[in-house]
Amino acid sequence: MRPNILFFLPDQHRADWLGINENLPLRTPNLNELCSNGIFFVNAFTPSPLCAPARACLATGLNYQKCKVPNNSYNMPLDIPTYYQVLRSTGYYVYGVGKFDLHKKDLYWNIDGSHLLSEWGFSGGIDNEGKLDATSSYKQTGKPQGPYMAYLHKIGFANKYVDEHNKRHIHKDAYITELPEEAYCDNWVAENGLNFLRNFPKDKPWHLVVNFTGPHNPMDVTHKMHQNWQDINFPYPIANEQKDYSPEDHQRNRRYYAAMIENIDRHIGRYMNLLQERNEIDNTLIVFSSDHGEMLGDHNLWGKSVPFHPSIRIPMILAGPSIPKNKKKNALVSLHDLTATFLDYAGIDKLLPESDSLSLRKVIEGKTEIHRNHIVSGLNNWICVFDGRYKLILQKKNSPVLYDLSKDPNELNNIAIQYPELVKKLQNYISTNNNDNP
Repeated sequence: MRPNILFFLPDQHRADWLGINENLPLRTPNLNELCSNGIFFVNAFTPSPLCAPARACLATGLNYQKCKVPNNSYNMPLDIPTYYQVLRSTGYYVYGVGKFDLHKKDLYWNIDGSHLLSEWGFSGGIDNEGKLDATSSYKQTGKPQGPYMAYLHKIGFANKYVDEHNKRHIHKDAYITELPEEAYCDNWVAENGLNFLRNFPKDKPWHLVVNFTGPHNPMDVTHKMHQNWQDINFPYPIANEQKDYSPEDHQRNRRYYAAMIENIDRHIGRYMNLLQERNEIDNTLIVFSSDHGEMLGDHNLWGKSVPFHPSIRIPMILAGPSIPKNKKKNALVSLHDLTATFLDYAGIDKLLPESDSLSLRKVIEGKTEIHRNHIVSGLNNWICVFDGRYKLILQKKNSPVLYDLSKDPNELNNIAIQYPELVKKLQNYISTNNNDNP
């Protein structure tokens, strides 16, 4: 029997912000349990640290150079096949909820969130606005352009939500929302997905992707989320010299980021309970990852879009039928490797056209410990390559930057001048960025 696929894809979840990281006071019991019941890929990366290109690479199995979505100003072309289409065409019931970001250029989702779902390959679902797109689209038109703002408008909180965003500082943007618990976006997204899952047929396999909007900024939390974290202290950012940030600013931002992660973890537990109720836990491939990371003030930077590890490295956990328990893998893997992995576990041999995605199954089953010889990630005017130790960053009009992460994990010392041959070797990896499975 082909497995169901339950895929959790939060937005902007930094790889090291999981409860299994004992250096941080995080509370993610359900993700910790998922790690205990499956495999945690320590060296997972995004093909591009920005929402639209990362998610286009995942949908199509193509690397950043091929995906035809260079940044958030582009929609994913409808003539490129997706793994959603393949699953649906082979009998899967394909659903999704949350922030898909596959038509990022167009700030319109249909009020029911159905815009382009069928064309992408979904049987149904609700594609909703991200936090910032929700308010910007509402302000442009004066009315909801998607299902989340339509919901807030219906319960009388749309203008309040816009006002909260208008008052936020672009970086010092952590605040306590006045939204009721059930109207907080990730709570609303989670409930939508649970409602669909409760009614899935049991006579055919299903795929459900839950695209949480958090822990993407603004770092907004409910009063309850705030209360749970107000006395917890975190380490300060690395190499941060921003004088307009006080120690209290950093603590607040990190507490609220942690609170959003804990809230997502809480919902993951609810999904696990529902799988148990449906007697499907033993036949469901469960995956947790993210589209990109978050700098959180490291190197004086916030958000993503840069080649530092906190921006390009992502969490990746897989659990389910025939997957070994409580394993950590150091293999270099990319977000868009999940594309081939899903098709592989679904029993589908045919890859998507020109796919660069490599199934993780051989690594999962212990047949090899090496998946890729190098990882390539890029965005706009820069590209970087990482071979597991050395990272080379090339940016237009700038000299190459080379880091040895075995000695310099915080990426502070550029050693490119000392190692010109190594720079040249890594440059060659970029020019031949295709299927490099050993």
